[in-house]
Amino acid sequence: MLLEKIGKENDIKEIRREDYKALAEEIRQFLIRKISVTGGHLGSNLGAVELTMALHLSLDLPDDKIIWDVGHQAYTHKLLTGRRAGFETLRKYGGMSGFPKRKESDCDCFDTGHSSTSISAGLGLVKARDLAGESRTIVSVIGDGSLTGGMAYEALNNAAQLRTNFIIILNDNNMSISENVGGVSKYLNNIRTATGYLDLKEGIYNALQNMPRGEQIVRNIRRAKSSVKHLVIPGMFFEDMGITYLGPVDGHNVEAMMKVLREAKRCKNAVLIHAITQKGKGFAPAERHPARFHGAEPFDIATGLPSSPKSAPNYTDVFSTVMTKLGARDEKVVAITAAMPDGTGLKRFRNLYPERFFDVGIAEQHAVTFAAGLAAGGMKPIVAVYSSFLQRAYDQILHDVCIQHLPVVFAIDRAGLVGSDGETHQGIFDLSYLSSIPGMHIMAPKNKWELSDMLKYALTLGVPAAIRYPRGSAYDGLREFRKPMEYGRSEIIYEEEDIALVAVGSMVKTAVEVRRRLKETGYACSLVNARFVKPIDEEMIRELAAGHRLLVTLEENVASGGFGEKVREYLDSLHSACRLYTIAIPDEYVEHGNVTTLHQEVGMDADSVLKRIITAYISEGSLT
Repeated sequence: MLLEKIGKENDIKEIRREDYKALAEEIRQFLIRKISVTGGHLGSNLGAVELTMALHLSLDLPDDKIIWDVGHQAYTHKLLTGRRAGFETLRKYGGMSGFPKRKESDCDCFDTGHSSTSISAGLGLVKARDLAGESRTIVSVIGDGSLTGGMAYEALNNAAQLRTNFIIILNDNNMSISENVGGVSKYLNNIRTATGYLDLKEGIYNALQNMPRGEQIVRNIRRAKSSVKHLVIPGMFFEDMGITYLGPVDGHNVEAMMKVLREAKRCKNAVLIHAITQKGKGFAPAERHPARFHGAEPFDIATGLPSSPKSAPNYTDVFSTVMTKLGARDEKVVAITAAMPDGTGLKRFRNLYPERFFDVGIAEQHAVTFAAGLAAGGMKPIVAVYSSFLQRAYDQILHDVCIQHLPVVFAIDRAGLVGSDGETHQGIFDLSYLSSIPGMHIMAPKNKWELSDMLKYALTLGVPAAIRYPRGSAYDGLREFRKPMEYGRSEIIYEEEDIALVAVGSMVKTAVEVRRRLKETGYACSLVNARFVKPIDEEMIRELAAGHRLLVTLEENVASGGFGEKVREYLDSLHSACRLYTIAIPDEYVEHGNVTTLHQEVGMDADSVLKRIITAYISEGSLT
């Protein structure tokens, strides 16, 4: 096997040119085998194999630097830097991350996980290189999906001023997570299909090469800002900014990529290489269904179907169903997503009500202000977004939605611990950052029925509102407890004495199990579904404090700024004798791993919670 010859960075340079295609095929088969077992980002990695090989053949790692935008396409990079054995534990707790990690290898120069950041980071590395008087090559690899994010254009604007080498590779596969949308996609598509330009350019260059002094003329044309491509493709956005444009080039042709990289390294300014690739290349199911294989669960290689078919609806499925019903009942209901109609469950709404569905691309900031504009215009916008991605739009939530008290509803999927994608994707901060904003209202459902009720209720409030719900199968327990929603009020599920559990959203399920085991141990225990995180139900907290010795809050959010902190602040104002114990995620970043394992590691599983509560109840000195 050719892969066995690669034990560390730069070993690929010992592979013969005639073996490049065979190596690419070995890499693809390796990735398919491994990801079929572990799950992971398959489509993006299959599409970047040759591009990555060309980079490693053209650069000297780790002295030269590659910044991978988002980073989910870096599996081949990890293979070529000696981490083949790490794929046995890919995305498992304590194992190899599915994203670049500086702590994992010197060849990973910048941690990534969210989109549109690589050009900014690369520009910083370029400036650091120049200030240190060094000569290393810096390359930022960004996808066409990430190029819809505004931060990429802020960085391009800055990079255009460079008078030193900086290489940007646009990995253009016409996809982000789902199919790309908008003007950027249209612009790039025009370039992709401009075969007339490519043929004309090649023909002119070949003809000039055969003329006296032809080679000099060709070099002059290539150096000129107003080059031959301006005659055929109007605008040339990148070159008009001052960034040299090279391409399009076949991103699956290693030698072609190496050739254009050599040309790019000679430029004394920012240069963009436009590489055309196919997401999922080499695996027919991923080629046919690239969105499905963006982040794949373990699957059967022969069919491409999941190894363990989903047995119960998840919260995203419930949201999807409720959205279609809301759309049918009210023509003012509109839905917004940032490049994730499939992931957020809006695909059915899009199919039924295309004129009221808006995919803005990977642009969460724009999505929120766009929703604010829709609300100001009399619509009822629902923004469906993952918790970790909504972080990117904090200012827009505060400035454009909440200051104006506009009725935008945020449907926050993947709230809490989400697992294998690690620190950059855990949704454990939303309660903290959202509750810091005046005018925001925050709810969390205990089960799938309550998610439906909360979405309907949120539309009636006429205020900024957020509903956060976890990844995974929707809890269908406690269905007999379905008290109508009341503003700022929690829900008593079981009322006893001694210990009161006040649980937020996904932690209600855990609290049910903890209460059962507490009662088996001999403790009387009340259980309250918080429902609202902002505003908290002060009346309920006051009553619980008066009737119980210990009050326990449970939330799948970091402790700092969370629900427990708010309850503590209120209890302190009452000077209550009731003791409070808060159960939350420690104020730290939680790495990748199975969600069940992560709950155990941070002390949020039923066993850990039970032990902590009993200890707190019998040992006052342990309370914090």
